[in-house]
Amino acid sequence: MPDSPTEIIRLVNVSKGLYDLNGQTLNRHNLVLSQVNFSLEQGEVHVLLGENGAGKSSLVKMICGAIRPDSGQIFINGKEMTANDPQQALASGVATVSQEFSLCPNLTVAENISLGRTKYNFAGFLDFPAMRALATHQLNRLGAGQIDVNRKVKHLPVAEQQLVEIAKALAANPQVLILDEPTSTLTDNQVEILFRVIHALKDSGVSMIYITHKLKEIFEVGDRVTVLRDGRSMRTVAVAESGNIDDLIQLMIGSKLDNLFNKGKHQVGETALEVLDLKSDPASPALNLTVKQGEIVGVAGIVGAGRTEFIRRIFGIDSYHSGSVTVFGKSLPKGNPQAAIQAGIGFIPEDRKRQGIVPCLAVRENICHVTMRQLSRLGWVSIASRSRLARTYVERLKVMASSLRQEIRYLSGGNQQKAILGKWLSANARILIFDEPTRGIDVITKSAIYRLMVELADRGVAILMISSELQEVVGMSDRVYVMRSNRIAKILAGEEINGETILRYAMGGDEVA
Repeated sequence: MPDSPTEIIRLVNVSKGLYDLNGQTLNRHNLVLSQVNFSLEQGEVHVLLGENGAGKSSLVKMICGAIRPDSGQIFINGKEMTANDPQQALASGVATVSQEFSLCPNLTVAENISLGRTKYNFAGFLDFPAMRALATHQLNRLGAGQIDVNRKVKHLPVAEQQLVEIAKALAANPQVLILDEPTSTLTDNQVEILFRVIHALKDSGVSMIYITHKLKEIFEVGDRVTVLRDGRSMRTVAVAESGNIDDLIQLMIGSKLDNLFNKGKHQVGETALEVLDLKSDPASPALNLTVKQGEIVGVAGIVGAGRTEFIRRIFGIDSYHSGSVTVFGKSLPKGNPQAAIQAGIGFIPEDRKRQGIVPCLAVRENICHVTMRQLSRLGWVSIASRSRLARTYVERLKVMASSLRQEIRYLSGGNQQKAILGKWLSANARILIFDEPTRGIDVITKSAIYRLMVELADRGVAILMISSELQEVVGMSDRVYVMRSNRIAKILAGEEINGETILRYAMGGDEVA
């Protein structure tokens, strides 16, 4: 039962083994959560902090009724949840903004925001004007009034999909709002607006569980923070008493973290990737870019600058009007990802779930996905050869999985990202394109990803990195292409690479170079 009259949620000694998507326990000896205690007060922003795989998502799934604990109790408004029943959580006023979007891609923005609250007119037909008005109101609260509520969600960039997901949750007028990495795709301005909304909701008595890997956000919105490590609740402290970021990291991992960026200097070789006068249509500006062996080149810009669209054309996912893409001097055909792969390009996309992995396949099959032909003999690929190759990269990249046969959808985001990287390394990719390489990844796994990128560059791999995190761009890049309005606004190198300069060119503070 609640310890105080203002307590909205309480978890008492909750434990859970590995589970499948139906909430059925697969392994009671390998615990996702172990004897976890947690509480949420009315009008509080309670931050859940921990590495990928620490148990944060599992805890949230229990509160939402998606899975049930093997032992322990969960109370919402003093009433115990006795089954994995999402409707019970919804009826208790719990709304969730998950890291993996729950939007229906073929429905419009207005239809998505109204899901579960569909409005009908006096004649019994769908009241589309009312649905559009609701969507417009919620998006305006988030400073996202520019989003067309009549547009299908699948045509929106990821950042705008994130805002629609948040608007959808707000439309439910929740008593408890769970925010899982809500700012991972947002610009600084959008984050600032979201924080204002969070403070307003808190003032109105709404309680929030906030999950983030951006540790500075804890001090901007949090009241209390609970640190999870290896499925256990290590400590709950008031944010005002939690010390600094280094103290929180030490609680997360049990030790201090070395310098996040250890870029050093790479031995730069010949030009690996060259883009000349690439135009998406006759009226668009021509784009030029080069990446050399052993070089990490960043691409920066605000949302809508055209970064991901540019990269998709380089890799061949989308075609283009004119220009050329060459790999070690050899021209690539337009719109042909297979040709790009055969030329030695690997692509780690922003949307891991939909574009980077095959969720229902095992870790082994995901890592071996690109190299099946090389592994085959007379059209057959032995399990032993797949296992040997996959194990090499699971061990090298420290992918945390219960076995090579575990379906990759059950891995944390950071371990999925490592497996995707392993797929391209197993194919001997000489050029790697990272689109938002650390989105939704904890600071410890970020550090591991950065070390891997540096090691690859030291071995002569050419790396092209698109990132919305200024700190990441500044800390990792040898050169930076700043994009604005689908054009290259500036190329920065050396001491020119700093957050202020990048933002100035990204937001139009200087003339286009």
